[in-house]
Amino acid sequence: MKRRNFLQSVPITLGGMSLSAYANSPLLSDLACTLMDTDKVLVIIQLNGGNDGLNTVIPLDQYAVLSQPNIRQNILIPENKVLKLPGTNNALGFHPSLSGIHNLYKENKVAIVQNVGYPQFSYSHFRAADIWVSGADYNEVLNSGWAARYLASEFPNYPSGFPNMSFPDPLAVRVGGTITLGLQNQGVSMGIAINNAKDPLNLSGNLFTDPPTPGCLGKELSYTREVLRQTDKFGDAVQAAGDKGRNLSSLYPVANTPGAILGSQLALVAKLIDGGCKTRIYWLSTGGFDTHSSQVESADHTAGVHSGLLKGVSDAIAAFMDDLTLLGRADRVIGMTFSEFGRRIISNASGGTDHGAAQPVLIFGSNVIPGIYGHNPVIDPLSNVNSNLPMEFDFRSVYATILADWFCVGSADRDNILLNKYQNIGFLKPNNCLMTGVKSNQRYAGAKLIEAYPNPCADQVRIAFESEGGMVIIELLNQEGRLVQTVFNGYLESGHFDIACSMQKIPEGTYYLRIQNSVSEQVRKLIKARL
Repeated sequence: MKRRNFLQSVPITLGGMSLSAYANSPLLSDLACTLMDTDKVLVIIQLNGGNDGLNTVIPLDQYAVLSQPNIRQNILIPENKVLKLPGTNNALGFHPSLSGIHNLYKENKVAIVQNVGYPQFSYSHFRAADIWVSGADYNEVLNSGWAARYLASEFPNYPSGFPNMSFPDPLAVRVGGTITLGLQNQGVSMGIAINNAKDPLNLSGNLFTDPPTPGCLGKELSYTREVLRQTDKFGDAVQAAGDKGRNLSSLYPVANTPGAILGSQLALVAKLIDGGCKTRIYWLSTGGFDTHSSQVESADHTAGVHSGLLKGVSDAIAAFMDDLTLLGRADRVIGMTFSEFGRRIISNASGGTDHGAAQPVLIFGSNVIPGIYGHNPVIDPLSNVNSNLPMEFDFRSVYATILADWFCVGSADRDNILLNKYQNIGFLKPNNCLMTGVKSNQRYAGAKLIEAYPNPCADQVRIAFESEGGMVIIELLNQEGRLVQTVFNGYLESGHFDIACSMQKIPEGTYYLRIQNSVSEQVRKLIKARL
C-alpha cells in the first residue's frame, strides 16, 4: 500500500484521543475558503437505541388511556410524579428524572417538537439511524450526512487548504466516537473525532505517549506517526482552545453517576467554545435506550434503566447550559437531542417497549422560542402491539429550521442540503439571523387546518383545509404511521379548499390525515367504516 493511501485510511491518534480527518484531496493546496458570517454553534446529542418518548414527554391528557392494563400500565410513570410543564394546562409533563431540563424549560430555554418522524419508518437501528443522520427518504440510501452537506456548502474547497488563517479550527468535532455518516460527505469527513474526553489537552507536540514496537513494524509506525504529526494541522488550534478554555459550573455529573461520561464530553465542548474554537457543530452520543425489558422497576416506575438514562442526559445538559451561562457563551450555542426512533404505544410483557416511530425532539438554548410545537398524540384505547404514534413533523423540518434561523442558510441552499423543501417550525428566535432574505417565522397555533367529512366515511371522504399559501402536502397515514397515499402535493394560493378523496381501496380501520403547509402541520383521525 502506498504511504499516502495508508495515511488516508488511518485515524490520527493524539495523546489518547483519536482525531480522524478523512480527506480525498491534498491538504496543502493553497485554496481559499469563503466563510459565512456566523460564530454560532450547534450541539447534537444522539440517544442511541430508540428512546421511549411517551415516558419522556408524557401526554397527561391521555393518561386515562395510557394507564389501562392493555396499554402501558406496567411501565407508566405515576401521574403525581410527572413534572408538569407550565403553560400546558397540566396536559403535558416530563419524566421525573428530567428535573434539570424541566428547570431549563421553566427558564424559557427549551422547545419541545412533538411527534417527529418520517413516512414509512424503519424498525432497524442501523437503517433508522442512517435515515436520521443523512436526511434520506425511507427508500433511498445517501452517502452523506445532512450536517456534512451543510458544511460542504459553506466550505466547498474543504479539506484542500485547511486549516488556514481565516479558519484554523475544525469545522465539526465528534466527541466520544468515530466520524460517522452524519459528518461525512461522499467519503470525506467534514470534521475530526475526539475519543477520550478525559484527556482533552494532549493534542499537539507529544502526540503519542506509547513507544513504538521495536523492529521493522516499529520503524514503520514511527514514520507514520511523524507524518501524522506534520499533517494534523488542527491539533495546535484545538490544543490552544483547550489551554485557554475554562469550565465554571459545579453541576457536571461526577464519576460513576448517570451522565458522567456525557457530562465530561459536554464539559470539553464548553471548554473549547470558551477557548475560542470556532467549530460549528459538535456531535455527541449516549447509548442504552433500547429498552425492550426492565425499563422500569416493577415496584417504582420512576426508577430503573430508563430513569437513569434520562437523568444522565438531563443532568449533563443542565450542567452544560449552566457552564455556558457562567462563561458568558450561552448566546452562541443551541443543542438538540434525537434518537433513531421512538417506541411503541403499548408496553410489552417484559416491562419494556419495542421499536416504534415518532418521538419528541428537544431543542435547548437561550435563543429558542420556548414551548410546545405540535400536539399531544391521541392514544387510541384499541391500540394493538403494532400501533405507533403518527408523525406530525418531518424530522428534516427540524434541520430546516436550524439551517434557516441559526446558521442563516438561504432557501435555495437549504433545499439543496436537505434535498427537498421542508417547513420552518419556528422554534428559534428569528432576530438571531441577520442574513437578507431569511423569513421570520412565527409559531402557528389555535386554528383548525384540516377536517374530513363524513367521519367515519365509506368509499369517499371530502377534505376541507386552509392554506396559508405555498407548498401544501396532505397525506393519509395508517396507525403504524406508514404512508397509505398522498392525497395532495402542490402549490396553492392562500384560502379555503375542499377536495374529494377516494377510500374505495382502503381497508376499514383508523387512519390519520396529515397536512403540512408553511410553518404549520396538523394531524386528524379518520375512520374508514362500512356504513
